[in-house]
Formats: sequence, C-alpha cells, structure tokens
Amino acid sequence: MQYMPQTHPVPAFVTELAPLALTNKLCMPDQLSARLAALPRPLVFTNGVFDVLHRGHVMYLEQARALGASLVVALNTDASAKRLGKGPDRPLNNEVDRACVIAALASSSLVTWFDEDTPLELIRLVRPDILVKGGDYDMDKLAETAVVQADGGRALALPFVHGYSTTALVNKIRSS
Repeated sequence: MQYMPQTHPVPAFVTELAPLALTNKLCMPDQLSARLAALPRPLVFTNGVFDVLHRGHVMYLEQARALGASLVVALNTDASAKRLGKGPDRPLNNEVDRACVIAALASSSLVTWFDEDTPLELIRLVRPDILVKGGDYDMDKLAETAVVQADGGRALALPFVHGYSTTALVNKIRSS
C-alpha cells in the first residue's frame, strides 16, 4: 500500500492506514493544541474506554455530536483502562484498534487518548464548550465539570442506554 500524504501529522502506528480518511481524525496528545484550532465551535468533549463498540456507545456518541459543531473523543490508553478495574483482561481491544474504530464514526471529529486515571489535564488543554458523560455519572461530583464550568462551558450527562454495556456483552459471550 502506497503512503498517501496527510493534511495533519499521522501517528506512526497508523501509517499503514494512510489512504483511509479516519487517519486524519487521529491525533497524538502532544499535537492536540494545533489541531483544535481547526475545529468548529461549539466543541463537545467526551471520553471513555469504548472497548467493544455497541449500540449504546454509538447512540451516545451521536447524541454528544449533535450538541455541538465538533466532537473530540479521548480514549483511555490500555494502561489507564486497566486501572478502572473492569477485569484483568480488559480492554479486549487495544488502544490503537479502539482509536481507529471511534475515528471511523461520522460522529467523531478528532480522537486522542490519555494515560492518566481521568482526562482532567486533557480537558484543561481542550477547553471544551460542552463536556458530556454517560447518564451513569453524577456530573456534580466530577472535577472535570468544575474545570469546564470555570471556563464558561456546560457539563451534561446524557441518558444511559439501558441494556447495552461492554461488561454485560463480555459476560454473555463467556457464558455461552
């Protein structure tokens, strides 16, 4: 496969995917500042593991994107995801694969990742107009909410899509 020049620097681990449009959505965290300037506002930010993509994830990301002109999705790295305590074998899909899947969605404008336990420092860098989390979060208890609100932004919990969870899906597969 011939390498096709990209408009933006492409992370080295995806150069084999260069002809695919999704590579333009992938952004190394250290290149985020430069890439954010090109995104239309209002900018919506969300984060998560997004390990095994399912209907609940897709509906959530579509709803998040509908709140603004751009959606930045920050993924937990593999190490960060492991610290969440979802199980010793999680995530099932590695961070590169998860980033590519989320970048392929029309709802995402830019996909990056973070290695910390929370995306607090990334949110300080991004300065989103709207922070979105799933309905299973109490927004008033998140430090991220205070940071976004201090910048004049809003923090919203979108309704949880019941019946869809990666953990439940993994358990169902294992019990089959």
